Amino acid sequence: MVIVYWLLFMCSLEAYIAHHAVHRPDKLAIVCGQDRCTYADLQARINSQISTLNSQLSTLNSNIVPLRASSTIDFLVTYFALHRLGLVAAPLERDMPEEAFQRVSAELTAHRCPAGTADVLYTTGTTGRSKGVMVSHKAILADAENLIAGQGFTENLNFVVNGPLNHIGSLSKVYPVMLLGATLIIVDGLKDLNAFFAAFGNAEIVNRKFVNRKSSYATFLVPASVRILLQLASDRLAALADRLDFIETGAAAMAQADMEALCRLLPNTRLYNTYASTETGIICTHNFQIENRKSVNEIENRKSVNRKCAPGCLGRPMPHSNVHITEAGLIACTGDTLMTGYVGEPERTAQVLRDGVLYTSDLGTIDSEGRLHLQGRQDDVINVGGFKVAPTEVEDAAMSHPSVADCICIAVDHKITGKALKLLVVLADNSQFSILIS
Repeated sequence: MVIVYWLLFMCSLEAYIAHHAVHRPDKLAIVCGQDRCTYADLQARINSQISTLNSQLSTLNSNIVPLRASSTIDFLVTYFALHRLGLVAAPLERDMPEEAFQRVSAELTAHRCPAGTADVLYTTGTTGRSKGVMVSHKAILADAENLIAGQGFTENLNFVVNGPLNHIGSLSKVYPVMLLGATLIIVDGLKDLNAFFAAFGNAEIVNRKFVNRKSSYATFLVPASVRILLQLASDRLAALADRLDFIETGAAAMAQADMEALCRLLPNTRLYNTYASTETGIICTHNFQIENRKSVNEIENRKSVNRKCAPGCLGRPMPHSNVHITEAGLIACTGDTLMTGYVGEPERTAQVLRDGVLYTSDLGTIDSEGRLHLQGRQDDVINVGGFKVAPTEVEDAAMSHPSVADCICIAVDHKITGKALKLLVVLADNSQFSILIS
Protein backbone atom coordinates (compact mmCIF):
# COMPACT_ATOMS: atom_id res chain seq x y z
CA MET A 1 0.00 0.00 0.00
CA VAL A 2 1.35 3.41 -0.98
CA ILE A 3 1.63 5.97 1.81
CA VAL A 4 0.09 9.31 0.88
CA TYR A 5 2.20 12.21 2.14
CA TRP A 6 0.40 15.53 2.43
CA LEU A 7 3.28 17.58 3.75
CA LEU A 8 4.10 19.36 0.49
CA PHE A 9 0.93 21.45 0.39
CA MET A 10 -0.04 21.36 4.11
CA CYS A 11 -3.46 20.02 3.13
CA SER A 12 -4.14 17.86 6.17
CA LEU A 13 -3.72 17.91 9.94
CA GLU A 14 -1.05 15.25 9.58
CA ALA A 15 1.09 17.65 7.57
CA TYR A 16 0.95 20.16 10.42
CA ILE A 17 1.85 17.47 12.97
CA ALA A 18 4.91 16.57 10.88
CA HIS A 19 5.84 20.27 10.70
CA HIS A 20 5.60 20.70 14.47
CA ALA A 21 7.63 17.51 15.01
CA VAL A 22 10.51 19.20 13.18
CA HIS A 23 10.17 22.78 14.43
CA ARG A 24 9.00 22.21 18.02
CA PRO A 25 9.76 18.55 18.72
CA ASP A 26 9.69 18.89 22.53
CA LYS A 27 6.36 20.72 22.69
CA LEU A 28 3.73 18.65 24.49
CA ALA A 29 1.14 17.49 21.96
CA ILE A 30 -1.28 15.19 23.80
CA VAL A 31 -1.84 14.27 27.45
CA CYS A 32 -4.09 11.42 28.57
CA GLY A 33 -3.67 10.51 32.22
CA GLN A 34 -0.11 9.20 32.65
CA ASP A 35 0.34 8.80 28.89
CA ARG A 36 1.74 11.88 27.19
CA CYS A 37 3.68 12.62 24.04
CA THR A 38 5.51 15.53 22.48
CA TYR A 39 5.09 16.35 18.80
CA ALA A 40 8.24 14.38 18.01
CA ASP A 41 6.86 11.41 19.97
CA LEU A 42 3.49 11.72 18.26
CA GLN A 43 5.08 11.72 14.81
CA ALA A 44 7.17 8.67 15.71
CA ARG A 45 4.13 6.80 17.00
CA ILE A 46 2.19 7.62 13.84
CA ASN A 47 5.06 6.36 11.66
CA SER A 48 5.24 3.14 13.66
CA GLN A 49 1.48 2.61 13.38
CA ILE A 50 1.65 3.17 9.63
CA SER A 51 4.06 0.24 9.34
CA THR A 52 1.69 -1.95 11.34
CA LEU A 53 -1.40 -0.89 9.40
CA ASN A 54 0.35 -1.38 6.06
CA SER A 55 0.59 -5.10 6.68
CA GLN A 56 -2.82 -5.43 8.33
CA LEU A 57 -4.81 -3.52 5.71
CA SER A 58 -3.03 -4.54 2.53
CA THR A 59 -6.02 -6.53 1.20
CA LEU A 60 -8.78 -3.97 1.79
CA ASN A 61 -11.55 -3.75 -0.80
CA SER A 62 -12.79 -0.47 0.66
CA ASN A 63 -10.91 2.67 1.65
CA ILE A 64 -13.03 2.98 4.82
CA VAL A 65 -11.60 1.63 8.07
CA PRO A 66 -13.98 1.39 11.06
CA LEU A 67 -12.40 1.63 14.52
CA ARG A 68 -13.55 2.15 18.09
CA ALA A 69 -13.06 5.71 19.29
CA SER A 70 -11.48 5.37 22.71
CA SER A 71 -10.44 8.43 24.72
CA THR A 72 -6.73 7.62 24.35
CA ILE A 73 -3.62 8.76 22.55
CA ASP A 74 -3.49 5.38 20.80
CA PHE A 75 -6.82 6.08 19.14
CA LEU A 76 -5.62 9.41 17.77
CA VAL A 77 -2.36 7.86 16.60
CA THR A 78 -4.31 5.29 14.58
CA TYR A 79 -6.71 7.98 13.35
CA PHE A 80 -3.82 10.11 12.04
CA ALA A 81 -2.01 7.08 10.61
CA LEU A 82 -5.08 6.09 8.57
CA HIS A 83 -5.16 9.56 7.06
CA ARG A 84 -1.47 9.36 6.22
CA LEU A 85 -2.17 6.11 4.38
CA GLY A 86 -4.85 7.81 2.28
CA LEU A 87 -7.60 5.85 4.04
CA VAL A 88 -10.86 7.03 5.57
CA ALA A 89 -11.25 6.75 9.35
CA ALA A 90 -14.71 5.76 10.58
CA PRO A 91 -14.60 6.18 14.38
CA LEU A 92 -17.48 4.36 16.05
CA GLU A 93 -18.73 4.43 19.62
CA ARG A 94 -16.21 2.83 21.95
CA ASP A 95 -18.71 0.74 23.93
CA MET A 96 -20.81 -0.42 20.99
CA PRO A 97 -21.69 -4.14 21.29
CA GLU A 98 -19.47 -6.28 19.09
CA GLU A 99 -22.40 -7.50 16.99
CA ALA A 100 -23.44 -3.92 16.21
CA PHE A 101 -19.83 -2.94 15.48
CA GLN A 102 -19.47 -5.78 12.97
CA ARG A 103 -22.81 -4.94 11.33
CA VAL A 104 -21.97 -1.25 10.89
CA SER A 105 -18.45 -2.13 9.72
CA ALA A 106 -19.85 -4.45 7.04
CA GLU A 107 -22.25 -1.74 5.86
CA LEU A 108 -19.46 0.83 5.66
CA THR A 109 -16.88 -1.33 3.92
CA ALA A 110 -19.36 -2.18 1.19
CA HIS A 111 -18.69 1.34 -0.13
CA ARG A 112 -15.78 3.56 -1.10
CA CYS A 113 -15.47 7.25 -0.35
CA PRO A 114 -14.32 9.78 -2.96
CA ALA A 115 -10.74 11.03 -2.99
CA GLY A 116 -10.02 13.66 -0.36
CA THR A 117 -12.35 12.12 2.23
CA ALA A 118 -10.84 11.98 5.72
CA ASP A 119 -13.60 10.60 7.95
CA VAL A 120 -17.02 9.02 8.12
CA LEU A 121 -18.78 10.28 11.25
CA TYR A 122 -22.16 9.12 12.46
CA THR A 123 -24.71 11.77 13.38
CA THR A 124 -26.85 10.05 16.01
CA GLY A 125 -24.99 6.93 17.11
CA THR A 126 -25.06 3.71 15.12
CA THR A 127 -28.59 2.38 15.53
CA GLY A 128 -31.80 2.97 13.62
CA ARG A 129 -31.54 5.44 10.74
CA SER A 130 -28.27 7.07 11.75
CA LYS A 131 -26.26 8.57 8.91
CA GLY A 132 -22.63 8.11 7.97
CA VAL A 133 -21.36 11.57 7.06
CA MET A 134 -18.33 11.92 4.78
CA VAL A 135 -15.99 14.70 5.95
CA SER A 136 -13.11 15.84 3.73
CA HIS A 137 -9.60 16.93 4.70
CA LYS A 138 -10.54 20.33 3.26
CA ALA A 139 -13.51 20.55 5.64
CA ILE A 140 -11.37 19.56 8.64
CA LEU A 141 -8.88 22.36 7.97
CA ALA A 142 -11.72 24.83 7.35
CA ASP A 143 -13.29 23.82 10.68
CA ALA A 144 -9.93 24.33 12.39
CA GLU A 145 -9.43 27.78 10.88
CA ASN A 146 -13.01 28.76 11.74
CA LEU A 147 -12.44 27.92 15.40
CA ILE A 148 -9.06 29.67 15.47
CA ALA A 149 -10.59 32.85 14.03
CA GLY A 150 -13.86 32.69 15.95
CA GLN A 151 -12.63 31.67 19.40
CA GLY A 152 -9.00 32.70 19.51
CA PHE A 153 -7.20 29.37 19.76
CA THR A 154 -3.45 29.93 20.12
CA GLU A 155 -0.33 27.73 20.14
CA ASN A 156 -0.06 28.32 23.91
CA LEU A 157 -3.50 26.89 24.65
CA ASN A 158 -4.13 23.67 26.57
CA PHE A 159 -7.50 22.32 25.41
CA VAL A 160 -9.31 19.78 27.59
CA VAL A 161 -11.49 17.34 25.63
CA ASN A 162 -13.87 15.30 27.75
CA GLY A 163 -16.40 14.00 25.21
CA PRO A 164 -16.41 11.03 22.80
CA LEU A 165 -13.97 11.36 19.91
CA ASN A 166 -16.38 9.81 17.40
CA HIS A 167 -18.58 12.92 17.40
CA ILE A 168 -17.91 16.28 15.78
CA GLY A 169 -18.33 18.18 19.08
CA SER A 170 -15.12 16.85 20.64
CA LEU A 171 -13.26 15.63 17.57
CA SER A 172 -13.41 19.08 15.98
CA LYS A 173 -11.36 20.50 18.87
CA VAL A 174 -8.49 18.22 17.91
CA TYR A 175 -8.30 20.09 14.59
CA PRO A 176 -7.21 23.61 15.70
CA VAL A 177 -4.98 22.20 18.45
CA MET A 178 -2.98 20.07 16.03
CA LEU A 179 -2.91 22.76 13.34
CA LEU A 180 -1.41 25.33 15.72
CA GLY A 181 0.85 23.00 17.68
CA ALA A 182 -1.02 23.56 20.94
CA THR A 183 -1.64 20.90 23.62
CA LEU A 184 -4.60 18.52 23.77
CA ILE A 185 -5.60 17.03 27.12
CA ILE A 186 -7.95 14.02 26.96
CA VAL A 187 -10.29 13.18 29.84
CA ASP A 188 -12.69 10.23 29.73
CA GLY A 189 -15.95 12.08 30.30
CA LEU A 190 -17.16 13.58 33.58
CA LYS A 191 -17.59 10.32 35.45
CA ASP A 192 -14.48 11.23 37.46
CA LEU A 193 -14.75 14.91 38.38
CA ASN A 194 -11.38 14.80 40.14
CA ALA A 195 -9.70 13.76 36.88
CA PHE A 196 -11.57 16.46 34.97
CA PHE A 197 -10.47 19.27 37.27
CA ALA A 198 -6.94 17.89 37.56
CA ALA A 199 -6.61 18.28 33.78
CA PHE A 200 -6.52 22.07 34.16
CA GLY A 201 -2.97 22.17 35.38
CA ASN A 202 -0.99 19.14 34.23
CA ALA A 203 0.55 20.66 31.10
CA GLU A 204 2.20 23.75 32.57
CA ILE A 205 5.56 22.42 33.74
CA VAL A 206 6.29 20.49 30.55
CA ASN A 207 5.36 23.41 28.31
CA ARG A 208 6.93 26.19 30.35
CA LYS A 209 9.71 26.98 27.90
CA PHE A 210 7.19 27.33 25.05
CA VAL A 211 4.84 29.67 26.91
CA ASN A 212 5.74 33.30 27.59
CA ARG A 213 2.86 33.84 29.98
CA LYS A 214 0.76 31.78 32.37
CA SER A 215 -0.73 28.77 30.62
CA SER A 216 -4.34 29.15 29.60
CA TYR A 217 -6.93 26.41 29.31
CA ALA A 218 -10.17 25.88 27.42
CA THR A 219 -12.74 23.14 27.09
CA PHE A 220 -15.89 22.06 25.28
CA LEU A 221 -18.94 21.13 27.35
CA VAL A 222 -22.34 20.06 26.11
CA PRO A 223 -25.21 21.74 28.04
CA ALA A 224 -25.85 18.57 30.07
CA SER A 225 -22.23 18.63 31.26
CA VAL A 226 -22.53 22.31 32.17
CA ARG A 227 -25.58 21.46 34.26
CA ILE A 228 -23.68 18.67 36.04
CA LEU A 229 -20.79 20.98 36.91
CA LEU A 230 -23.08 23.79 38.06
CA GLN A 231 -25.01 21.47 40.35
CA LEU A 232 -22.21 19.27 41.68
CA ALA A 233 -19.00 21.31 41.46
CA SER A 234 -19.75 25.00 41.05
CA ASP A 235 -17.10 25.97 43.63
CA ARG A 236 -14.41 23.94 41.84
CA LEU A 237 -15.43 25.44 38.51
CA ALA A 238 -15.22 28.95 39.94
CA ALA A 239 -11.71 28.15 41.22
CA LEU A 240 -10.56 27.86 37.57
CA ALA A 241 -11.53 31.46 36.82
CA ASP A 242 -7.94 32.74 36.64
CA ARG A 243 -6.78 30.16 34.11
CA LEU A 244 -9.86 29.20 32.10
CA ASP A 245 -9.61 31.25 28.90
CA PHE A 246 -12.83 30.04 27.29
CA ILE A 247 -15.53 27.40 27.29
CA GLU A 248 -17.44 26.38 24.19
CA THR A 249 -20.85 24.79 24.38
CA GLY A 250 -23.07 23.39 21.66
CA ALA A 251 -24.84 20.24 20.39
CA ALA A 252 -28.09 21.19 22.18
CA ALA A 253 -29.96 24.20 23.50
CA MET A 254 -28.61 25.64 26.73
CA ALA A 255 -30.97 27.03 29.36
CA GLN A 256 -30.72 30.77 29.95
CA ALA A 257 -30.43 30.17 33.71
CA ASP A 258 -27.36 27.98 33.15
CA MET A 259 -25.82 30.56 30.84
CA GLU A 260 -26.23 33.28 33.45
CA ALA A 261 -24.92 31.05 36.24
CA LEU A 262 -21.81 30.29 34.17
CA CYS A 263 -21.26 34.00 33.56
CA ARG A 264 -21.44 34.70 37.30
CA LEU A 265 -19.02 31.92 38.20
CA LEU A 266 -16.50 32.79 35.47
CA PRO A 267 -16.81 36.55 34.88
CA ASN A 268 -13.52 36.84 32.94
CA THR A 269 -13.88 33.67 30.88
CA ARG A 270 -15.09 33.85 27.30
CA LEU A 271 -18.19 31.68 26.91
CA TYR A 272 -19.14 30.56 23.42
CA ASN A 273 -22.35 29.10 22.06
CA THR A 274 -21.64 27.50 18.68
CA TYR A 275 -23.79 26.39 15.76
CA ALA A 276 -22.37 23.22 14.25
CA SER A 277 -23.37 19.74 13.16
CA THR A 278 -21.72 16.74 11.57
CA GLU A 279 -23.20 17.70 8.20
CA THR A 280 -22.49 21.44 8.31
CA GLY A 281 -19.20 21.54 10.20
CA ILE A 282 -18.43 24.49 12.49
CA ILE A 283 -20.47 27.47 11.25
CA CYS A 284 -21.17 30.26 13.77
CA THR A 285 -20.10 31.16 17.30
CA HIS A 286 -21.14 33.76 19.88
CA ASN A 287 -19.52 34.90 23.12
CA PHE A 288 -22.54 35.28 25.42
CA GLN A 289 -20.29 36.55 28.23
CA ILE A 290 -20.03 39.84 26.30
CA GLU A 291 -23.80 40.06 26.11
CA ASN A 292 -24.04 39.39 29.84
CA ARG A 293 -21.52 42.15 30.65
CA LYS A 294 -23.46 44.64 28.53
CA SER A 295 -26.64 43.76 30.40
CA VAL A 296 -24.90 44.09 33.77
CA ASN A 297 -23.59 47.53 32.80
CA GLU A 298 -27.06 48.63 31.76
CA ILE A 299 -28.44 47.51 35.10
CA GLU A 300 -25.71 49.37 36.98
CA ASN A 301 -26.47 52.50 34.95
CA ARG A 302 -30.18 52.01 35.74
CA LYS A 303 -31.14 51.68 32.11
CA SER A 304 -33.89 49.36 30.99
CA VAL A 305 -32.74 45.88 30.04
CA ASN A 306 -34.56 42.89 28.61
CA ARG A 307 -32.80 39.56 29.12
CA LYS A 308 -29.18 38.68 29.67
CA CYS A 309 -27.56 35.86 27.69
CA ALA A 310 -30.42 35.57 25.22
CA PRO A 311 -30.74 31.83 24.53
CA GLY A 312 -30.47 30.77 20.92
CA CYS A 313 -28.03 33.49 19.80
CA LEU A 314 -25.24 31.75 17.89
CA GLY A 315 -23.35 34.70 16.48
CA ARG A 316 -22.01 35.43 13.03
CA PRO A 317 -20.62 32.94 10.51
CA MET A 318 -16.90 32.30 10.74
CA PRO A 319 -14.50 32.86 7.78
CA HIS A 320 -15.15 29.66 5.83
CA SER A 321 -18.93 29.66 6.30
CA ASN A 322 -22.14 31.49 5.47
CA VAL A 323 -25.78 31.07 6.47
CA HIS A 324 -29.15 32.17 5.18
CA ILE A 325 -32.76 31.48 6.11
CA THR A 326 -35.05 29.73 3.62
CA GLU A 327 -38.63 30.74 2.90
CA ALA A 328 -39.72 28.00 5.30
CA GLY A 329 -37.65 29.61 8.06
CA LEU A 330 -34.96 26.91 8.05
CA ILE A 331 -31.21 27.49 8.36
CA ALA A 332 -29.17 26.80 5.22
CA CYS A 333 -25.35 26.78 5.17
CA THR A 334 -22.64 27.18 2.56
CA GLY A 335 -18.85 27.08 2.67
CA ASP A 336 -15.83 24.78 2.92
CA THR A 337 -16.89 23.03 6.14
CA LEU A 338 -19.85 21.17 4.62
CA MET A 339 -19.95 17.39 4.38
CA THR A 340 -19.29 15.64 1.08
CA GLY A 341 -22.44 13.55 1.53
CA TYR A 342 -23.86 10.47 3.25
CA VAL A 343 -21.78 7.39 2.51
CA GLY A 344 -23.54 5.09 0.04
CA GLU A 345 -26.72 7.20 0.04
CA PRO A 346 -26.75 9.64 -2.91
CA GLU A 347 -30.52 10.12 -2.84
CA ARG A 348 -30.51 10.93 0.87
CA THR A 349 -27.62 13.30 0.28
CA ALA A 350 -29.54 15.12 -2.45
CA GLN A 351 -32.40 15.78 -0.03
CA VAL A 352 -30.22 18.09 2.08
CA LEU A 353 -27.18 19.02 -0.05
CA ARG A 354 -27.88 20.73 -3.36
CA ASP A 355 -25.68 23.06 -5.42
CA GLY A 356 -23.28 23.60 -2.54
CA VAL A 357 -26.03 24.47 -0.04
CA LEU A 358 -26.72 22.33 3.06
CA TYR A 359 -30.37 22.60 4.09
CA THR A 360 -30.89 21.84 7.80
CA SER A 361 -34.02 21.07 9.83
CA ASP A 362 -33.22 23.91 12.24
CA LEU A 363 -35.53 26.90 12.48
CA GLY A 364 -33.72 30.20 12.75
CA THR A 365 -33.54 33.92 12.11
CA ILE A 366 -30.74 36.39 11.35
CA ASP A 367 -30.83 39.71 13.22
CA SER A 368 -29.84 43.17 12.00
CA GLU A 369 -26.26 42.55 13.16
CA GLY A 370 -25.95 39.41 11.05
CA ARG A 371 -26.14 37.06 14.04
CA LEU A 372 -27.86 33.70 13.72
CA HIS A 373 -30.58 32.84 16.25
CA LEU A 374 -31.75 29.24 16.66
CA GLN A 375 -35.46 28.74 17.32
CA GLY A 376 -35.45 24.97 17.63
CA ARG A 377 -35.60 22.01 15.31
CA GLN A 378 -38.49 21.74 12.89
CA ASP A 379 -39.36 18.30 14.28
CA ASP A 380 -39.31 19.56 17.90
CA VAL A 381 -41.78 22.43 17.48
CA ILE A 382 -45.15 21.66 19.11
CA ASN A 383 -48.29 22.78 17.25
CA VAL A 384 -50.88 23.80 19.86
CA GLY A 385 -54.11 24.67 18.06
CA GLY A 386 -52.23 26.38 15.25
CA PHE A 387 -49.68 28.11 17.50
CA LYS A 388 -46.18 26.73 17.01
CA VAL A 389 -44.26 26.59 20.28
CA ALA A 390 -40.59 25.73 20.75
CA PRO A 391 -40.33 23.66 23.95
CA THR A 392 -36.98 25.29 24.77
CA GLU A 393 -38.73 28.66 25.15
CA VAL A 394 -41.07 27.19 27.76
CA GLU A 395 -38.17 25.54 29.55
CA ASP A 396 -36.19 28.79 29.62
CA ALA A 397 -39.14 30.63 31.16
CA ALA A 398 -39.62 27.93 33.81
CA MET A 399 -35.89 27.77 34.63
CA SER A 400 -35.89 31.50 35.40
CA HIS A 401 -38.00 30.77 38.49
CA PRO A 402 -35.82 30.24 41.59
CA SER A 403 -37.87 27.24 42.74
CA VAL A 404 -37.19 25.24 39.56
CA ALA A 405 -34.00 23.16 39.49
CA ASP A 406 -34.69 21.41 36.19
CA CYS A 407 -37.53 20.86 33.75
CA ILE A 408 -38.53 19.50 30.37
CA CYS A 409 -41.44 20.48 28.14
CA ILE A 410 -43.17 17.73 26.16
CA ALA A 411 -46.23 17.42 23.93
CA VAL A 412 -49.36 15.54 25.03
CA ASP A 413 -52.59 14.80 23.19
CA HIS A 414 -55.50 17.22 23.67
CA LYS A 415 -59.13 16.74 22.58
CA ILE A 416 -59.58 20.31 21.39
CA THR A 417 -56.17 21.67 20.29
CA GLY A 418 -54.73 18.36 19.11
CA LYS A 419 -51.62 18.86 21.18
CA ALA A 420 -50.92 20.60 24.47
CA LEU A 421 -47.81 21.41 26.47
CA LYS A 422 -46.83 19.45 29.55
CA LEU A 423 -44.02 20.67 31.80
CA LEU A 424 -42.18 18.17 33.99
CA VAL A 425 -40.44 19.98 36.84
CA VAL A 426 -37.74 19.14 39.38
CA LEU A 427 -38.02 21.54 42.32
CA ALA A 428 -35.03 23.14 43.97
CA ASP A 429 -34.13 22.11 47.51
CA ASN A 430 -36.60 23.31 50.16
CA SER A 431 -39.10 24.43 47.52
CA GLN A 432 -42.74 23.39 47.55
CA PHE A 433 -45.17 22.93 44.69
CA SER A 434 -48.50 24.72 44.89
CA ILE A 435 -51.31 25.49 42.45
CA LEU A 436 -53.19 28.74 42.53
CA ILE A 437 -56.71 28.53 41.06
CA SER A 438 -58.55 31.79 40.45
